[in-house]
Amino acid sequence: MERETEIGLIEELLGLREAKSHYLDDEIEFNSVDQYQSEVIFQRERDQMFARLPAVAAHVSELPNTGDFVKREIAGRSILVTRDAHGEVRAFLNICRHRGTQLVDDESGCKHRFTCPYHAWSYANTGELVSVPHMDTGFPDLDKAQYSLKSLQCEERFGFIWVIATPDVGFDFDTYYAPIAAEAEGLDLANMAIAHEEKKVHNSNWKILVEGGIESYHFKVAHRKTIGPYFEDNLSSYQMLGDHMRSVLMRSSMHVLRDQPTDQWRLRDHANIIYTFFPTTQLLVQKDHVVWINSRPVSAGQTELRLATLAPKSRLGEEAYWEKNHQITSTTLNEDFVIGESIQNGFASGANDVITFGRFEGALPEFNRTIKRHTAA
Repeated sequence: MERETEIGLIEELLGLREAKSHYLDDEIEFNSVDQYQSEVIFQRERDQMFARLPAVAAHVSELPNTGDFVKREIAGRSILVTRDAHGEVRAFLNICRHRGTQLVDDESGCKHRFTCPYHAWSYANTGELVSVPHMDTGFPDLDKAQYSLKSLQCEERFGFIWVIATPDVGFDFDTYYAPIAAEAEGLDLANMAIAHEEKKVHNSNWKILVEGGIESYHFKVAHRKTIGPYFEDNLSSYQMLGDHMRSVLMRSSMHVLRDQPTDQWRLRDHANIIYTFFPTTQLLVQKDHVVWINSRPVSAGQTELRLATLAPKSRLGEEAYWEKNHQITSTTLNEDFVIGESIQNGFASGANDVITFGRFEGALPEFNRTIKRHTAA
C-alpha cells in the first residue's frame, strides 16, 4: 500500500471517530432473497462467473517442488494443478481423455506421471499422453498429441496459483488485477507458508460468508465475547479496486495515533484490512500474518470454506503462537458462520422478500452489483 494511501485511510477513520459519524453511502439499498437461495441463480453464477474468472487453487508453498500436484474442485469441475520439471505451474481438467475417468483421486502428492485407474492411459505432468496399453492393436491410428489432458489457463500471482476452470477462455490477468496488484504484491505472500488451516462445509450461501467479512456493523453484537471489544463501533471504510475491494475495519487503539507523528502511523497495527479478490477469495491482513479465506460454492445453500493462517517462512517454527492466532480467528469467524446458517434458514421461512443494506453497509451492495454485472444474461 502506498504510504499516502495508508495515511489517508487513517486520517479518514480518525475523522469519522471524532465526528461521531460513519462511512456512509447515499441511500439504503436492497437485495432479493432469491439471490441467496435460488438454484437457478446459483447455476448462472457457476457457469458465467466461477467457471470463467480466476480462482485460487493453492498457495505457492503447497507446490514447492517439481512434480508436486494438488487436486481441487472449481465450478463443479475436478482440476489437477502440477509443477513441471521447469518449475512452471500447469492446470488441467482432471479427466482421462479415453473414457472420461477422473485421473487423480489423491488430494495432493508428487508425481511426474499420472496413470488412469481404469485402463492405465498415462500422462506426463505437462499434460501429454505418453502411454496407451495395447495401442498398436486397439488404437493403431491414434494421434497421442490430440489426446493430451485439457489444459487450463493458470498463473502464479501474489503468492497464489490461480486457475480458470474453463479451457480456452484467454483471460487477461494483467488487466483484471491491475487495480489491486500493487497492494497485493506488497503483502509478500510468496514468502509465507501455511502455518495452520482448516476446511469445513457451511449450510449457507457463499455470498453471506463473503458479506460478513466486509462490514463491521455486527462486531459489537455478534463478536461481543471475542474481538468486539477491540474494535470501534461500526467504523470502517471500503474502496472498490476494479472488481475487487479493500475494506478497513478500525480497531479501538487507532485513536492513539493522534498523539504520534504521521511517520509513525501504521495501519496494520490498528485495523483489520480485508482484501476481497472477486469473487471468492479474501485476505485478512493482521499485524504479522495474513489469514486466507477461500470459499468454494457448492450449491445455493452450501459453501465449503478453507481457512488458513499464512505466516512468514522464517517464523513457521513458532507453532504455539500461530496455533493460538489461528484459534482466535477460527472462533471469531465461526460466530459469523453460525449466523450465516441462521440467515439461510431464515430465508427459507419466507419472512423476507428482500434484505436491507444500511448506508454504512455500502460494501455489500457494491459486491452484489459486481456479481450481477458478471452474470447478466
